[in-house]
Amino acid sequence: MFAKVAAVLFGLALLLHLIGETLGSFITPTTLLYAGLLFVALHLSGFGTWTGYRRGRR
Repeated sequence: MFAKVAAVLFGLALLLHLIGETLGSFITPTTLLYAGLLFVALHLSGFGTWTGYRRGRR
């Protein structure tokens, strides 16, 4: 899930960088890039994954 969020943030950052726009004074392509890197790091460290708990016999 975090990888999908990161992909969307990277795509939005690239689009904003190509057209030279920002989303207000706080959200810039660089901010979106850092947010995407944060979500990639969370994905690679294992957050957001659930292997499930099995009960009973195998």
